[in-house]
Amino acid sequence: MTTVTRVPETDIRRHELAGFLRSRRERITPEQVGLPRGRRRRTPGLRREEVAQLSAVGVTWYTWLEQARDIHVSPQVLDSLARALLLDRSERTHLFALAGAAVPAPGSDCTGVTPALRRLLTQLEPFPACVQNSRYDILAYNRTYGRLLCDLDAVAPQDRNCMLLAYTDEDWQAAAVDLPDVRRVMAAKLRGAMAEHLAEPAWKSLLARLQAASPEFGEIWARHEVVGASNRTKLFRNAEVGLLRLEHTDLWLGPSAGPRLVSYAPADEESRRGLELLLESALARA
Repeated sequence: MTTVTRVPETDIRRHELAGFLRSRRERITPEQVGLPRGRRRRTPGLRREEVAQLSAVGVTWYTWLEQARDIHVSPQVLDSLARALLLDRSERTHLFALAGAAVPAPGSDCTGVTPALRRLLTQLEPFPACVQNSRYDILAYNRTYGRLLCDLDAVAPQDRNCMLLAYTDEDWQAAAVDLPDVRRVMAAKLRGAMAEHLAEPAWKSLLARLQAASPEFGEIWARHEVVGASNRTKLFRNAEVGLLRLEHTDLWLGPSAGPRLVSYAPADEESRRGLELLLESALARA
């Protein structure tokens, strides 16, 4: 009687994951991700060490992953690999499925926002604070930030993006003092950040939505202005508490092109009192 050896599903899944990663790596040219080709390149597509560099993971660890070794892969790392390998939405979903991880759905908690970071956002109240990525997606926010420019809780999760709100939400626009300059600076920062993500579907989708929503954005985008991150005092005209003078600060949570903690500290006592009233209002609505 012939004995059939059953291969564990996890082993099959790891080998499928390894083959998928290898196939995606080999289809990308160095030029697509801004790397020099060099004269002695024999590997089709990218080298393993290049994918590791782009994903901010160790070369040995990534090599083990392509060798189907039994190692743990976090959602954060999967997301980094998906960006480095220029995966579209279907490929990204397939990557997470092979790794046995749930794909973060639009509006669900971002896997990069830890419980500790969420507690920090709460502890910063009444100072408004949020976590954003370089695409201006709002990944998490505290109650004061949720009422600073508009009612963020009322905004669909997939639309919680500062660039979109600056061109499509009337409350957000009314709260931004000197809206034309705010839009110009934000667009210039987005263009600077997008240089590393030109082929990624999520970035292209955001750009298409902005261009469709606003001819003004198209005009600003066509100027090709680029600025880096900066901290400065900003003015907000909140519908509930009036004018707020707030000192803006970005705290990077990883590489400068990644997520950041955005916080606003009051620049004067009047603004501090305004933030306290804004938090009281938010708590009363809860």
